[in-house]
Amino acid sequence: MTNADPDDLATRVREGDLRLHTLEAHADHETAAAARRRLLAEETGADLTAVGAYGFDAAVAESNIENMVGAVQIPLGVAGPVSISGGAADGEYYLPLATTEGALLASVNRGLSVVDTAGGANARVTKTGMTRAPVFRVDGVVEALTAVEWVEANLESLREAAAETTSHGELLGVEPYVVGDSLYLRFAYDTKDAMGMNMVTIATERACELVEAETPAELVALSGNLCSDKKPAAINAVEGRGRSVTADVVIPGDLVEERLHTTPEAIAEANVRKNLIGSAKAGSLGFNAHAANVVAAAFLATGQDEAQVVEGANAITTMDARTRDDGSSDLYASVSLASLEVGTVGGGTTLPTQHEALEVLGLAGGGDPPGSNADALAEVIAVGALAGELSLLAALASRHLASAHADLGR
Repeated sequence: MTNADPDDLATRVREGDLRLHTLEAHADHETAAAARRRLLAEETGADLTAVGAYGFDAAVAESNIENMVGAVQIPLGVAGPVSISGGAADGEYYLPLATTEGALLASVNRGLSVVDTAGGANARVTKTGMTRAPVFRVDGVVEALTAVEWVEANLESLREAAAETTSHGELLGVEPYVVGDSLYLRFAYDTKDAMGMNMVTIATERACELVEAETPAELVALSGNLCSDKKPAAINAVEGRGRSVTADVVIPGDLVEERLHTTPEAIAEANVRKNLIGSAKAGSLGFNAHAANVVAAAFLATGQDEAQVVEGANAITTMDARTRDDGSSDLYASVSLASLEVGTVGGGTTLPTQHEALEVLGLAGGGDPPGSNADALAEVIAVGALAGELSLLAALASRHLASAHADLGR
């Protein structure tokens, strides 16, 4: 590779001598990105000064983006601290959130402050399993069940085949689904601290070779959409994908009235009528107020796959007024996220700004034991989502939602 002038490279692309995606073969990554900006600026009239003012070496992003021209900067804020007692998360945490939605950080911060004053939140990862579900062609139901019986009898062989491709992932199980002459096998893996989508895809491909060799089933597609990745799907809401995680807290009634300006009963009623009945009437897969807001902002901040916010919003919020012996009430609040796909190694977590956000959480890189950092990240995000639900429902119950946005100039 030789270095070149960005203007010269842009000219050669324009004249058809070079292709945009080949520039790194003729220059270093910074020069290649600069050449693409020159070309775009000349051809579109766009001013790409801000896009080109990023703070990391372009070579770092080689595995994250193609045809790089620069970086889009999203404001990063922090909410908290909040005390969390989790299966993996333990202590006080600041939650980094990247968003362009005004009032979101303020709302989450208010919720976290109330949760912290109430003694902090509990959180637990209740299930783990990143999935990939290939689809096979069979002659009919008889061949399908022949293949299913072989899979069920040879799970250990499939586990060994998958393990040949990774030193980190572990095949947990395979769930078969038969639809006419189509056979779907939903493989689930423990991917430790990686989100693991690439890992499980490669491992499943190896396992499929064994299924094809030993059964009548013929592979049609490595993903048959029963996984289900980056699409709204009831199977993820029911069976989970990535990490299923729940966070909850009990907030004294007087704290609800003092800080949230409403009552436990009013918040509980708003939750039932809005998040449960309203969501059911709408046919929603998410029975929550805006869990996706916190999931998306946390994903952008910490380098997660932003498209998987679709699954991350598979959440159910519950609120219950619990009566004390003296007749007063406390508020029990919970959020259960069925399919939160997160990791602390690989993918976007290696980018400098996202790595720094994970360092704020104390969760950058692999955990000890393996998987504990990703579990902790899931628990912290769940507590953030709980805070967001609590704050928004309180604003609705107290009829302060519009005035809060107006006061913040949003």
